[in-house]
Amino acid sequence: MIVVEEAKKEKSMKIVSISMNESMLNEIDRLQSEFGFSGRSEVIRAGIRMLMTDMIEKERLVGNIGCVLIVTHAEEDEESTRIKLKYEDIIKTHMHCKLKNNKCLELFVIEGDAKKVKNMVNEFQANDGMEHVRLIIA
Repeated sequence: MIVVEEAKKEKSMKIVSISMNESMLNEIDRLQSEFGFSGRSEVIRAGIRMLMTDMIEKERLVGNIGCVLIVTHAEEDEESTRIKLKYEDIIKTHMHCKLKNNKCLELFVIEGDAKKVKNMVNEFQANDGMEHVRLIIA
């Protein structure tokens, strides 16, 4: 849940409160320490910038494209199967590997209309069960 408070900081920044579990907060603290961010806000802003860059790159895709999609998720997540079936017409190759700790890695070689590829990637990214979703354009 994100709540925007109308309080303003320097440089016209607004304060935004977000809720997250302890595990996520620990990861933010680890990123802050490892990458030398000045605070948690910097980590979150960097993550948002990365997500925005990813969105802009996807928006620029047009026509028939070839790409690789890598997804990791919990083994019990069944949503990935639903998404795979929905987009089987653009999936040229699919590899599924079970990893330790009940995790799965899926690799898709995709060829098709850019709009359909973007929709597929967006569905994976919007699914809470997905841990990592990475699109690599060929």
